[in-house]
Order: sequence, then structure tokens, then C-alpha cells
Amino acid sequence: QFLVERQLISREHAEAHGARGVAIDGLEQVSLMINEEDHLRIQCMHSGLDLRGVWEQIRAVDEQIGRAVPYAFHPRWGYLTACPTNVGTGIRVSVMLHLPALVMTRQIDKVFRSLHKISLAVRGLYGEGSQAMGDFYQISNQTTLGRTEEELVEQVGDVVPVLIDYERRAREFLVRETQQNVHDQVSRAYGILRTAQTISAEETMQLLSRVRMGVLLGLIDDVKIADINSLLVRTQPAHLQKLRGMELDMKDRNIERARYLRRHFEGHAAEGTN
Repeated sequence: QFLVERQLISREHAEAHGARGVAIDGLEQVSLMINEEDHLRIQCMHSGLDLRGVWEQIRAVDEQIGRAVPYAFHPRWGYLTACPTNVGTGIRVSVMLHLPALVMTRQIDKVFRSLHKISLAVRGLYGEGSQAMGDFYQISNQTTLGRTEEELVEQVGDVVPVLIDYERRAREFLVRETQQNVHDQVSRAYGILRTAQTISAEETMQLLSRVRMGVLLGLIDDVKIADINSLLVRTQPAHLQKLRGMELDMKDRNIERARYLRRHFEGHAAEGTN
């Protein structure tokens, strides 16, 4: 579960039975999953919209493995993966986006319908079958057959800046038309995170989402985005238990999570919201 929370393996891989394995590089950028839904899954992650850099890195790893392992490949159908939906290029190009304003303005479903029309999938925080937590969504290509790897990378790379622009416009609308309400939501979220005695992972994610948006809108000036990003991971169940060095039931996790958040925000003054 710890590796799932760090996006290093999939939920399916963590929950599967039988022989399986994983190899992770020291920077936690590249992970190799053995016997997930396919015999081999190579994953590479970078922060920022560096799809070309990620593609070059993962292609280098793939070519190195390919020199030692004979991949099943058909001249017409491409890579013959165990999972039928991956047949062809076998590539999934995914980008994680934080879209709170599109959610708040109720435009998110319209955006998702448009993405489906151009064969792009929308998934939750932990990929296929997971819920969208904290207004985070994964956008990725839906088809792997009939297009080249470069075309799929280019497709996602072209669409994501448009989505970012939609989100930016939605934030501008919220500030322009409902500034007091947005400021109130951000301030309430910040206050609860600093004072709660018990708090669930789901509520924490939602409140951190509001605070993250508040920081980007300039409504909170004493919190860094990097700190929020770290808290989004460190307040997850397995991370909390690792920090405590013991297993915790849900009640104790909620108490420990609130304690961890209070300690983190202790140095932040109430004047931190503008």
C-alpha cells in the first residue's frame, strides 16, 4: 500500500496473488512491475509536463530490457500483451492534473465528455478503477492500437495545456464572481487542517485541495505548494503507519493524521490567509 500511495505500483499489483515483483530506481522515477496485468510494465514519472523527456527515458529502459528479453511482437498488431486493451504500442501516456475550479464550477463532466470523444480516458488518483480524491485526475490515452508511440505522446501533450487553460479560466471566474465564497472555503479548509483532532484521509485530501488552490490564487501566503504536495502523500494510511512504525486501525489513523497536520501547521500564523 505504501508503494501504491507513492504511485510506484498499481493497486492491482499490490492486491494480486502469485509470483510478482517490482524494481524501483533510487530517484523513484522508474519502476518495473513484474506480472501485473501484463508480464512486464515499465513506468516512468516526472514532475511537470515533460512528456517528451519521460518518453525518451522510458524508451531507453525498454530498449535495454528488449536486448535481453524477447518481446512477443506481431508485424501487424504490434506488441502482443497479456491484457488485450494494451495490444499495439502498449503505451499509456498519463498526466495527473489538479482541477478544483472545474469541479467547483461544475464544468468537469462537460470536459470529461469532450475527452472521451477524442479517445482520452479520465481516471482517479490511483489510476483505473480508483476514485478522484482531492480533485486530482489522471488523463491518458485510451487506445494503443493503430497509432505510433510518438502520436500518442503528442496527442496527450497537445490536450493537457488546453485543460490547464480551462482550469485557469475557471479559477479566474471564481475569484471574479464568487471571491468571498472562495475565500471562505479556502479559509475554512485551512482552519480545519490546523485544528482538527481527528480527520479522515478523504476529508484531508479535499481540504488540502482547497488550500492548494488558495495558495495558487494568492489567498494564502505562508504555505508552499511543495508542502501541500508532500502532505497529500504523507497523510495517506500506509505513510502514517510507516511514520509511527506500527499498524493503526482507522480510528487511530484519523487521530494520528490530525496530529501530524497540526504539528505541520504549528508555525503558520492565522494571518496567513489574505
